[in-house]
Amino acid sequence: MIEKTKIRCLLVDDHAVVREGLAAILAQEEDLVVVGKANNGREAIDLFRLHKPHIVVMDLRMPEIDGIAATLAIRAEFPQARIIIFTTYDDEESVYQAVRAGASGYLLKSTIGEDLMQAIRAVHRGEKVIAPELTMLLIRRMSSNELTLREREILGAMAIGRSNQEIAVHFLIAESTVKSHVTSIFSKLDVHDRTQAVVAALARGIIKLSQ
Repeated sequence: MIEKTKIRCLLVDDHAVVREGLAAILAQEEDLVVVGKANNGREAIDLFRLHKPHIVVMDLRMPEIDGIAATLAIRAEFPQARIIIFTTYDDEESVYQAVRAGASGYLLKSTIGEDLMQAIRAVHRGEKVIAPELTMLLIRRMSSNELTLREREILGAMAIGRSNQEIAVHFLIAESTVKSHVTSIFSKLDVHDRTQAVVAALARGIIKLSQ
């Protein structure tokens, strides 16, 4: 098989052992070839410009530029770019944000070699590939009402135990406005109290404990 008929792949992960492991797996396939390896999203953007790969296998959490931002940047410059997010993160918000950014696939790193190879081929054919165990999470996230930025900020404040009055002072808004946001949050998350809202938001990846 001549080189130009192979599916050219760019591997992006901040862990060398993952990059080299993926490269070793792909090297066993006659129709796949690795044309570049990047340590972070910034390198991924540069190497995409250089090699114009058919498929990018991209980690989600990386230094400098993460997988979501890199996907957005690459597809803004190359709208036909086909990117598979390959990660350990299985929360619905991460899946949703990746698909929203333009990723053609989202697979977990627990995916065995042959499944990954088949996913690369499927995405190359123009198909979308989402890990089966994440499909329902994505459907639920896409069918739900999206929280506004302010609602996310208020959820983060609720997660660290701030009262409505404290939130109002922090964001320089009226306490009645905070109460309206909280009511909207409850409705969008389909919950009935602050504890349920925080638990639901954490489980879905909408907020992080670090907030």
